[in-house]
Amino acid sequence: MATRCDAIVIGSGQAGPFLAARLAAAGRHTVLIEREHLGGTCVNDGCIPTKTMVASARAAHVVRRAAEHGVTVGGPVGVDLRAVKARKDRVVAQSVDSLTQWLTTLPNLRLIRGHARFIGPREVKVGGETLAAPQVFINVGGRALHPDWPGIGEVRVLDNTSMMALETLPEHLVVVGASYIGLEFAQMFRRFGAQVTVLEAAERAVAREDPEVSRELQSILEREGVAFHFGVRGAKVARGADGGVHLALNAAGVAREIDASHLLAAIGRRPNTHDLGLERAGIATDARGFITVDDQLRTSVEGVWALGDCNGRGAFTHTAYNDHEIVADNLLAGAQRRVSDRIPAYALFTDPPLGRIGMSEAEVRAMQRPALVGVLPMSRVGRARERGETQGFMKVLVDARSERLLGAALLGIEADEVVQTLLLAMQADLPVSLWRRSVPIHPTVSELLPTLMAQLKPLEENPR
Repeated sequence: MATRCDAIVIGSGQAGPFLAARLAAAGRHTVLIEREHLGGTCVNDGCIPTKTMVASARAAHVVRRAAEHGVTVGGPVGVDLRAVKARKDRVVAQSVDSLTQWLTTLPNLRLIRGHARFIGPREVKVGGETLAAPQVFINVGGRALHPDWPGIGEVRVLDNTSMMALETLPEHLVVVGASYIGLEFAQMFRRFGAQVTVLEAAERAVAREDPEVSRELQSILEREGVAFHFGVRGAKVARGADGGVHLALNAAGVAREIDASHLLAAIGRRPNTHDLGLERAGIATDARGFITVDDQLRTSVEGVWALGDCNGRGAFTHTAYNDHEIVADNLLAGAQRRVSDRIPAYALFTDPPLGRIGMSEAEVRAMQRPALVGVLPMSRVGRARERGETQGFMKVLVDARSERLLGAALLGIEADEVVQTLLLAMQADLPVSLWRRSVPIHPTVSELLPTLMAQLKPLEENPR
């Protein structure tokens, strides 16, 4: 006999726990199932631990530049990776403990540790227990992809999880993938003191961004000593000396051989949907394994929703959290919220960071509507000059007819915070003319937004 409840939530990433809590608060008897770590990727293997280590890497970088600010440091700067990891582990433990304490004290909510598998449309088995509910919510996240290069199975391949478990600094780290995860780890470990080489199949870093963003990001990391190889083809892997890795590859038509101590795969992620028994429930997936959902996150089976990374509609903590808000508001408040209503927004947490919202220039051009563009170098920003961190630029794209923001890319000091102002303006549908009347606080990065809007000019039809 199945145990009956009102709702089953599978997975405790950034959507599952908060949805379960809202359902329980509404009086629904809810079961939350987690097979490994409460908090999912963000808390355990993603945002929180990586940004904690990024902070340690930045501390080392700032101390090395102390003399530029008239500060004297006695002796060379060293990094104790074991201590860096211990600090990261403490921060993660605090987050997991807090989440655990909260979830285990909520009325109407039962937490089960184990691996859930569907045995019917709205029926799952976990351990020796069968659970059934009229509503089931899947929030199982994803895992790292590995390159399918010949010989890859003969060497140790690190991912975002195992990379942060290292307690000894790599002598030479090769990062496969020049996108968000890859660039963050590349800069982080370069600042810790490792030699770092980045390999990318595309012709530039973070290829989804506008070319000038890619170029500037590459330049920033190259100035810190990170090496890049683009257009990588025909790579082969073999075990190297002293347990390292030997790579033979072609990069932009040039044959190269690289010997490294460590290899990190950062080429993307796949959903954790392969062992859920979805076929027994009739839940449809696409060719990559992502659960197919509509604009309100409903799957092909009535009464089943998919949230977070496993639905392919967003790959960030904030999009997963927003998934829970959409589902909860629609179910509990009678709303009609949709995934397509949200504005694309994300950040790349290199130093300086990239904040991105809305459309890229390529996407704006594809609209074939009159548009305006404004660009300002960060060297114009007083805060950046005061800190000695003038790398990067700010760029906005505006609809020429409505004066509404279409998108923005801010690469520079505090860009991940400043871009939130533009995001709110887009959400509120405000015209950019409002910035020309605002009186921002001096000296800040945001004070240059009115100046940026004053730089708007027509987007060229045929850019060089």
